[in-house]
This record gives sequence, structure tokens and C-alpha cells, in this order.
Amino acid sequence: MARIPVFAANWKMNKTLAEAATTAKEMRAQFGATPGAEVVVCPPATALYTAGEIFKDCEIALGAQDIFWELKGAYTGLISPVMLKDAGCKYVIIGHSERRGRFGKDDPSLTAEMKAVFSDNDATVNRKAQAALANDLRPIICVGELLAEREAGKTDATIAGQLEKALKDLPADRADEIVVAYEPVWAIGTGQVCEAAEANRVIAMMRQVAAKALGDKAAQQVRLLYGGSVTPENISKIMEQKDIDGVLVGGASMQADSFAKIISDGFSAAKAKN
Repeated sequence: MARIPVFAANWKMNKTLAEAATTAKEMRAQFGATPGAEVVVCPPATALYTAGEIFKDCEIALGAQDIFWELKGAYTGLISPVMLKDAGCKYVIIGHSERRGRFGKDDPSLTAEMKAVFSDNDATVNRKAQAALANDLRPIICVGELLAEREAGKTDATIAGQLEKALKDLPADRADEIVVAYEPVWAIGTGQVCEAAEANRVIAMMRQVAAKALGDKAAQQVRLLYGGSVTPENISKIMEQKDIDGVLVGGASMQADSFAKIISDGFSAAKAKN
């Protein structure tokens, strides 16, 4: 079946309100309507409302970078599903490697202070995904392996384990609202890119895992993305791959021109394979 491609931008911890507004306006002007594809922009929490107001009445969907599962309460610094919906969000990134505690502990490039704020694990990713769907937010669930895991031949086992736990007890009848991004940790923000054919192989394996968790029919509705140093130069090769339904983009999404090029070339490649 043909799945609607997703092009998602993760601005991470970048952009003041003024900068976010400028970029959001440029994006609306350049690709506010992209028939046949879904475009999602995930600004930092401080800029959600600002960007959401600019994206109103256009086809760009607003997304958040994290979520907490409780609706309200004494959880200082956290953001609930109700708050994200109120800010205009339709999507939310869950379990990005920069948020997963296991990667924070294992990554020697991170300081002790940075490790302390990375708290996601397989159990919290699942709980956040359930909370998102229960509150009409579409989760973009991230999975990925460390370089050491890849070099040890553990890529498939690592990804399968993360995905099985992430999808546990999620409603199969909401599968078309579930997005999963394969982001090899060693390729995020490093300039290294997983070869397109290898990314496609891993993502095809992920659909088999989804079938076990949700059923064959539902698994065909889940959209599986690639993320990790995606650029205008490599997007066509990525989107030519049979099993890749879109991309989650970091650095190259923070400028309207480069993200527009990714959407245009990526969508052309996606249409050509269908």
C-alpha cells in the first residue's frame, strides 16, 4: 500500500522566539501546501505557540520534541499532552537518542551534566507513546543503535528490542497515526550517514517487528522514517528506497531553503517509486 510520506523537522534546542518566527514564516511561504506529503516542524517548547500561530490554516503540522504522560500535576519542568494540544501540536517526538538514558550513559562525548538530563528508556518511551495517542497526538517514536552495537553485529537485535517495547499495547486501529524513525545514534549530527540500502534493510526488518506487535494489516499503515545527517544532497537516494516512508531531519531543517529542497527532492523520489 502507498503510505503518505512524512518530512519532519527537529530544531532541537535552537532558535529564539524571533528566530523561530522568521523561519516559520519562510517555511509557510515556501511549502505551506505540500499535497501528497505531510510536513511536520518540531520547534523547542518555548517556540511552539509562536510557530503554531504562523502555521495555522496551512498544511504544516506542529510537533513537540518530548512529552510527559501525566495530564497535570507537580512535575516541575515537564509538559503534558494537554498542554501540547493546547499549543496546537499534532505530533510529538518520543525517545530521541538525545533523550534516552541508555545512550546518555554510554556516550563518552557527553558531560556528566548532560547525562543527568537524558532520562528516556524503553519503558518510558512506551508510556509516552500511549499518552500521546490517548490525547490525539501522533507519536514519532525514535529507535537506533550505538556504533559499538553496530560493530558488534547487534543492530537488528537492538532495534527490534526497542521497537517491540515501544509498540507494546498500542492500539492497532490507530496504526496510521504511528510514526517510527530509525536514527542510528552514530549518524546523528556527525555527518556520517547510514548507507541508504542498509537503512532500507533495517527499516524493512522494523516493519516485520511492527507486524508481530500490531498485526500485518496495521503494520502496513505505520510510517517508518530514516533520520541521521539527512541533507539536500542525500535525500533522493534515501527516499528512493522501497521501505522508507520519510525522514526526520535535524540540522538541515533549521533553514527554510534547505528543508524545502529536502521536501521537494524527497517527495519526487517517493512518487517515482510508487
